Amino acid sequence: MDNRQLGRTGLSISPVVFGGNVFGWTADENSSFDLLDTFFDAGFNTIDTADCYSGWAPGNAGGESETIIGKWLKRSGRSRDTAIIVTKVGSTPQGSAMEGGLSKARVVEAVEQSLRRLQTDYIDLYLSHWPDPKTPHEETLSAFATLKEQGKIRSIGCSNFDVAQLQASLDAADKAGLPRYDVLEPEYNLYDRAGFDGALADLCKAKDIGVITYFSLAAGFLTGKYKSKADAEANQNRGGKVAKYFDERGTRILSALDEVAAETHSQPASVALAWIAQRPGVTAPIASATSKRQLDAMIAAGNLKLSSDQMKQLDDASA
Repeated sequence: MDNRQLGRTGLSISPVVFGGNVFGWTADENSSFDLLDTFFDAGFNTIDTADCYSGWAPGNAGGESETIIGKWLKRSGRSRDTAIIVTKVGSTPQGSAMEGGLSKARVVEAVEQSLRRLQTDYIDLYLSHWPDPKTPHEETLSAFATLKEQGKIRSIGCSNFDVAQLQASLDAADKAGLPRYDVLEPEYNLYDRAGFDGALADLCKAKDIGVITYFSLAAGFLTGKYKSKADAEANQNRGGKVAKYFDERGTRILSALDEVAAETHSQPASVALAWIAQRPGVTAPIASATSKRQLDAMIAAGNLKLSSDQMKQLDDASA
């Protein structure tokens, strides 16, 4: 397993990133500790979270994921520099765009809360979670610049920006002499390709912007766990999001995944993640796990190399 350079950040991240959205939701504290121990023991080093995770779960207020990660770091006894922590600012506890989410006041307040929950004095990679049309890019980037100077964050990026928004942020940074976003976190998987493939991917490659993808397994659809739309709809946690994928194209993608999984003696989830990791311009996919079997598939993906024929088969099925 080889770690990957994340754009211009200087960060060397694992080929699969652990998605912390499940911590405090579908994985309780003890389960989360066990999963993180196994992930890091296998040589992986990167966790993705956000200040809003997992505020959508009943009884939660947001921040539960960061709190669990902070407790795990302290309990594990691992050196802080062995873990790369990615977190985000600018969302409501439900995970949607927040009013004033990227204002300077909000960013400065939010980073202190995240640092406290994470029990650390710096964040490796801090992301703008959603575009904030009411806050100029210069204001947000100025806040990030101050936090970098103070040593509270090391690198910055953005999530859910389209090509126009990302280009505007780069132009603003250049004009004002401010640090630019060096990482993009888009939704991307074998089914959901249109938002990243094309102009956005080209811009990231041209500007050496690292890319870590979320929803990499399409809410579990690409794991092969769900065999039908009805099967997906019966799952209370993710089923509503998965059912939409069961169309002709989705079925074609699952069939190709099954074939490549059989050829490589691996799980469909591993193949789906390996496909993303080998896509031009992508640094690594983010994936979540709540069981050892799911985590094993993630770890296997970090060591799986697909042939050019297998990549083409998956490309064609998902076109």
